[in-house]
Amino acid sequence: MNLAWKEIKKSKLRFLILGSIVFLISLLTFIISGLANGLSQDNAALIKDLPNGQFYMNKDAEETYNLSKIDSRIQDKMLNQHKDATALSIQMGFLNDQNDKQQSVAFVTSTNSKLFKNVKDGEVILDQSMKDKGIKVGDVLTTNQFSGEFVVKGFVDQKKFSHAPVAFINIENYKEMYRVNEMQLIFIPGKDTEQKVDGLQSFSKKDFLNTIASYSAEQMSLNMIVWFLVVISGMLFAIFFYMMNIQKMGLYGILKAIGVKTSALFKMMWTQMLFITVIALGVSIILSQVFNRMAPEGMPFSLSLATTVQLSIVFLIIGFIGATLSGIQIKKVEPLQAIQQGEV
Repeated sequence: MNLAWKEIKKSKLRFLILGSIVFLISLLTFIISGLANGLSQDNAALIKDLPNGQFYMNKDAEETYNLSKIDSRIQDKMLNQHKDATALSIQMGFLNDQNDKQQSVAFVTSTNSKLFKNVKDGEVILDQSMKDKGIKVGDVLTTNQFSGEFVVKGFVDQKKFSHAPVAFINIENYKEMYRVNEMQLIFIPGKDTEQKVDGLQSFSKKDFLNTIASYSAEQMSLNMIVWFLVVISGMLFAIFFYMMNIQKMGLYGILKAIGVKTSALFKMMWTQMLFITVIALGVSIILSQVFNRMAPEGMPFSLSLATTVQLSIVFLIIGFIGATLSGIQIKKVEPLQAIQQGEV
């Protein structure tokens, strides 16, 4: 332990440079992770906020929810068997506000369920983001797809789908707008195991999210960047400590010659790694949480404490592995040979 602190004090600039790099990479990782989570909510909060369960869609839809049509007889049978089950449909569209300006929305309708807003004929409940566009309770909205009008009855928090605010409407209004009689999906909450139903394909909540093309492509790209940055940080630790160890072979030889065990040298290296990583992570966590609170209103950014802790643990593990791999050469050091090389 004392050897570790003495070396850090002696080579402050060297360790400061490594700490700065780890800080920048970890901060960038936290920011991108927060952006990925924020975009995930902005893209599919409607689905993500549902409890775990099973989604069912028509097999012929080939995992494309908006092409799915559930036979009414199958729907009635499943809703009767499962009291908490609900049938729902989602379609993209638009509403004209009182200034005749089009607002993109995701129209959602469902059978009676506590999981979704149930509205009466001619009413609509919108995501709260529509307030920012000047829409208020009591406003009358129209769409070219519907012969009647929609009266805004209220707003809900964080209900987005495909980056569009959700608009809950009545089933009969939905059927008229899209000229359909069938619902697209059936959702059974709390069911971890799928139920075999002829003509239907089942999906867990996670699997269903991955059928949404924009969601899966977006999340895959951002998560690849996050893990790529984590791997880079591990490589930095390995390279940094490898170069330091090469320069200190003579010193290690002397220490071994006077009885210092190889395990003690590894502990010295791990202490240095832990010292650098904890300080760098601490500063980056503080700054990322400050950014989380101060991010612009319209920016889809969400960095939870749980995600921050998970990434921090991953950074520590990667740092430990990187430092340990670089230290394998310490174990191979022969005291006499290292001293004779004159590298001290």
